[in-house]
Amino acid sequence: MGSKKSESTKVVRAPYDFRSNWEELIEDKDFLKAFLSDVLEKYIIAQRWYGGKSSKLKYIELAEYFKIQQSGEVYYGLILEVNFYEAFFQHYFLPIAFVTDPQYAEKGRILEISLNGEKGFIVDAVNLEGFRRVVFQRIQSAVPFDTTKVQYHKSEYLDSEEYESSRFMGLEQSNTSIVINDKYVIKFFRRIYASKNPDYELSRFLSEKRGFKNTPAYRGSMSVKDMENVNITIALMQELIPNQGDAWEYMLEELHKVFLNLEYKGIDIDKLPKTSMFNRLAIRDVPPEIIDWAGLNLFQKLRKLGLRTAEMHVLLGSEFEDMAFTPTHYNGDYEVWLKNRMLYQFQNRLNIVENNLHKLEGLTLERAQEFLERKNEVRKRFVDFNWTRLKGERIRIHGDYHLGQVLVKDDDFYILDFEGEPESTIRDRKVKQPPLKDVAGMFRSFHYAIYATIFSHQSEYPYTQESLFKAGELLYQYMIAVFSDSYIDYVRSKNLSIGYLGERTYVLKYCLLEKAVYELGYEMNSRPLWAVIPLEGIMSILNDSK
Repeated sequence: MGSKKSESTKVVRAPYDFRSNWEELIEDKDFLKAFLSDVLEKYIIAQRWYGGKSSKLKYIELAEYFKIQQSGEVYYGLILEVNFYEAFFQHYFLPIAFVTDPQYAEKGRILEISLNGEKGFIVDAVNLEGFRRVVFQRIQSAVPFDTTKVQYHKSEYLDSEEYESSRFMGLEQSNTSIVINDKYVIKFFRRIYASKNPDYELSRFLSEKRGFKNTPAYRGSMSVKDMENVNITIALMQELIPNQGDAWEYMLEELHKVFLNLEYKGIDIDKLPKTSMFNRLAIRDVPPEIIDWAGLNLFQKLRKLGLRTAEMHVLLGSEFEDMAFTPTHYNGDYEVWLKNRMLYQFQNRLNIVENNLHKLEGLTLERAQEFLERKNEVRKRFVDFNWTRLKGERIRIHGDYHLGQVLVKDDDFYILDFEGEPESTIRDRKVKQPPLKDVAGMFRSFHYAIYATIFSHQSEYPYTQESLFKAGELLYQYMIAVFSDSYIDYVRSKNLSIGYLGERTYVLKYCLLEKAVYELGYEMNSRPLWAVIPLEGIMSILNDSK
């Protein structure tokens, strides 16, 4: 249905004038030709949620369209196939509306248009309160076993209530979230896949089927059946959790206090007691010098976060009927999948580092050169994965677990955003993985928070960067030791098998290396001097011989 860019030269520039009604506009081939190639290409590349900014857009096609309507109000949902010169494509959801009042076109304006002599604007419908109200009301009035193309679903726990108000939740990269009645959040997925979104699947499973209280409760959804009868998730509605922000910002504030304490308490970094990597420590076993430096509160919060993470994994590993969630063991197929994925990703990161060494300096440059010198050692770690050594279970996991995916409310934590790793395919995101991969993701986030604190406040700490890094690495080991103790205690008490000490250490090292290599690509492309963080993480794994 779409048209390539070369065909758009015959189209008259704005204001566009078509002899169609809004309700039949998508059937107008002349409109589609102009809209897809002349208009949308400019609009879409400027959006925060557009994920193709590093690639060259070739042309846009309309893969699917459907009406989102109620009581005479009609909006179109478009599924756009964005094709790139690099020979791949992505799909995006864009709801559109026709408005005649210019004040409704101030945000999300796509083009000025005239339909049968009526002048107006086509806008991104998410910006319109009317559209948000319709989606909320359609979810509220959803009926079971709906077989129409556009399907709405509501939780049995959703209370009936009138629509009152809506607002944007805030700046987001990949999706658009709308707060309804200051009680619910409707997340519209922008980048979409020909399958159920993992965020929808895991959110619904955890909160509705398993009653997990520490994640936003599932309250409804909107999906569409494509031409091949595949269910595509368009939107997810959850309860709004009032909060004090995410755990990333919380941890940065806490760590800043910790580093200020070095001077305030006259601490000699070289005399602080050490612990070993992957140790487990109850708070009572953390040396008093470390408690005095970092504070009891930090370790209590880490213990709580470890518990909430363990509860999530136990519930995700507790299903024995729905095959999408049934735990499984390691096997040869998983090993082949993992190695192929890791070797491809590792080679990609090697190329990025080799091509961008000129952007680096100081310690970052030293670590990058060491990384290149030891590339065969890293590659061997990935190739040496041997599934026959592992007895633990693989389950559906969060997949992109870090401090930014956790909300802080009072003295507790709430886990959200189960979409998975942004670079991964939808199929890869649904592969069952060791739960310790999520744990490794959180550990890497601790590491990031420590270094981000040092980078952001270095002038406030009267220590050399080398000394601060040394203190940070020491603190990191105690942080993961306290988190691990809480996590492992709960997981083992509920009989989720993550293996004994040797297996746990092996899997954690593998996953930490995988995560750090993954992060290296992002840092080299966006903020090269921060590449020291994943590079330090890689080196600490390589240098840890235990």
